[in-house]
Order: sequence, then structure tokens, then C-alpha cells
Amino acid sequence: MERIVVDASVVVKWFVEEEYSREARLIKQAYASGVVDLEAPSLLPYEVLNALKYSGAFGEEELKRVAEIMDDFQFTLHELSGELSSKTLEVAMRKGVTVYDASYVALAELLGTVAYTADEKLLRKVGGRAKHVRDFSLE
Repeated sequence: MERIVVDASVVVKWFVEEEYSREARLIKQAYASGVVDLEAPSLLPYEVLNALKYSGAFGEEELKRVAEIMDDFQFTLHELSGELSSKTLEVAMRKGVTVYDASYVALAELLGTVAYTADEKLLRKVGGRAKHVRDFSLE
């Protein structure tokens, strides 16, 4: 089974309809079908819930339900420590991105996989193991 890293911009699109939501939901479908395992830094649930809160489309009870749904997905979450901490800071400093964004890219590099994102600004800065969610394929 292939392991992939997903960032908050991808997971948010599972819950709201916006550009690239269909593509993001392909990743969700691949996970549900047992094709991929989902990996992320431990900050993922915080970022997703925060983005949904500020979208204005979700009330407190709906956000609690989203938190439960994300828990059911059983992402493999990685704490910012050791090698991941070092690699994250390296990416952040050398590529000029936030530590938050760098943590997804660094994790993908350490796992030898791809980090999927819808953040085009991030992609322009980091390249490498980060790919746009529109490039995900079940093939």
C-alpha cells in the first residue's frame, strides 16, 4: 500500500465545495478503498478545523462532527521531533516557507513519498516531493 502525505488544504476540500474538491476527494476515496495510507504532521487536525471554523460554513456541533470523522480516518500523524524537526526547519529556512507548510514537505521527503497540496504558492517555492492535488491519480 502506498503512503502519501496530505496537507490541510487537501483535507479541507473533503468538507467544503471549492476548486479542486473533486480531486481532493479522489484521495479520500483511495484511502477508503485501501489503496493509500494517509500520513501527516500532527498539526493537520488543528489546521483543518481552524480553516473550517473560519470558513463560516460550520457551527460548533458540525466542527465536532468533522473532528470525529477525521479521527475515523486514522491518519498516521507524526510529531515534530528528531529527524522530522530537523528536516522541517531545513525546508522552512531554505525554501522560505512557514514551518507549518515545511512540515508536510519534510515528512514526504523522510518517507520517500509525495506530499499533496492545493497550495500553489507553496508548490512554486518547494517543488520536489510536493505535488498539486490535481495530479493525484488512482492509477
